[in-house]
Amino acid sequence: MNELNSLYDLIGGETGVRTLVERFYDIMDSSPEAKDIRALHAASLTQSREKLFLFLTGWSGGPPLYIEKYGHPRLRQRHMPFSIGGIERDQWLWCMNQAVDEMNVLPAVKEHLKTRFAEVADFMRNREEG
Repeated sequence: MNELNSLYDLIGGETGVRTLVERFYDIMDSSPEAKDIRALHAASLTQSREKLFLFLTGWSGGPPLYIEKYGHPRLRQRHMPFSIGGIERDQWLWCMNQAVDEMNVLPAVKEHLKTRFAEVADFMRNREEG
């Protein structure tokens, strides 16, 4: 990856982040492989789409839109009301990886995104499993 460009720039800025988020939620909403993670969301994904867009914009090095609107993301704390175990993590990551695979970016950028998203997804887990 080019060290001079932010991840935000490498994925296409606002348009790239918006496309990624929209595709991610389209996949989640339509794939039986994502039924458990989809069930944790409201019937309408409009608010989820907007919040993830705002978060990923700042997370990837773009403007800190989420922080400006909602304050520090506190991801784990904000997700505590939802029971997230390995199945939910894996389904979320499956959707995100599908969306990343469809992006028109360099292979190294895709691999970097997948690695970072795996870390984020694992951080969200808040339920121990036997």
